[in-house]
Amino acid sequence: MNLVIFGPPGAGKGTQAKRIAEKLNIPHISTGDLFRRAISQKTPLGKLAKQYLDSGNLVPDEITIGLVKEELGSENCARGFILDGFPRTVSQARALDDILREKNIALNRVIILNANDDEIIGRMLKRGRADDTRETIENRLKVYLRDTEPVKRYYEKQNLVAEIDGIGDIPDITERILAALGV
Repeated sequence: MNLVIFGPPGAGKGTQAKRIAEKLNIPHISTGDLFRRAISQKTPLGKLAKQYLDSGNLVPDEITIGLVKEELGSENCARGFILDGFPRTVSQARALDDILREKNIALNRVIILNANDDEIIGRMLKRGRADDTRETIENRLKVYLRDTEPVKRYYEKQNLVAEIDGIGDIPDITERILAALGV
């Protein structure tokens, strides 16, 4: 099964992606993990990504897309995957479509974890991270809505979206996702 999971910061994407990957025996692909691995292995794309990150800049789409393309072409993904943190923009979604088409792979479902702003702010403040102030969290939520709402519409047009209530116990949310996937 080939999946994408996204949702607002603090919605539990990483937690749920790991649980779903385990249940379906597919790799959980996080773009952050891809960057860290490529940088530590000093791959050509990793070296480029490091230059941007070291200077405090966002890594350009071409590099992120290149890393995702490499990973999706690996033996690791032969039985499927769950992408977490990608795509974040419509241009990335189109690039993902191109990669999958080139590899003759279909995306089965795009899971969107929903949680209201108050729930997310509460969760993120409880994490106790230094950069998780109410103001920064609210700003991240605005950026998320601005950037990913068009991605949601893009995938809705392809009838791929499954919206999941991301509030409740972790195992219950996992079961909701599995039910939406028909497994």
